[in-house]
Amino acid sequence: MDTIFTPLQQAQPLRDIRDIPPIPWWPPAPGWWLILGGLVLIGYAIWRWRVPLSLRVPIPGITLGTWRWDAAAALRDLRRRIRAGQDPKATAGELSELLRRIAMARLGRPACAGLTGRDWLDWLSAHDPNGFSWSERGTPLLVAPYAPPGAFREDLMALITAAEGWVSAREPKQRAWRLWSTRPASAGGDGNV
Repeated sequence: MDTIFTPLQQAQPLRDIRDIPPIPWWPPAPGWWLILGGLVLIGYAIWRWRVPLSLRVPIPGITLGTWRWDAAAALRDLRRRIRAGQDPKATAGELSELLRRIAMARLGRPACAGLTGRDWLDWLSAHDPNGFSWSERGTPLLVAPYAPPGAFREDLMALITAAEGWVSAREPKQRAWRLWSTRPASAGGDGNV
């Protein structure tokens, strides 16, 4: 008797479907490298321009709550109120008070808290980080309470811009070697680093 072969009997045995090999985690795809590079550039830009950014863009955790942030916001508010037509007498008083607070934040209370009148303007000129001549151009701070209404509006705008320079200027950094070199030998140790 002849056996009848079917096509399934003649074929080779069936095999399972092969799995796709798992995708390795390293090296990342080119898109991940681009995202990482972009994050590094954004981080560098924020670090590089942190003081100018802190005056204009609120970045939580970096500038919020610092004296620079508060002073810059107060100066912007003064500028807005002068443009809106507020009496320069009140603005001059607020600007003078704000300048004193900024100066004390930068250089400490003993440096400037007791100064008034021309002494105050001379001190501002001597310590201004941008070289603004407060002794010549700061007289509206002294005479605005006694001036007629509307006087000194443009002068106060220039003074607000100069005060913004106080806020945005960086403090000079002291070098560690200068601290060691100026320390007397009797102050604890032989003076060697």
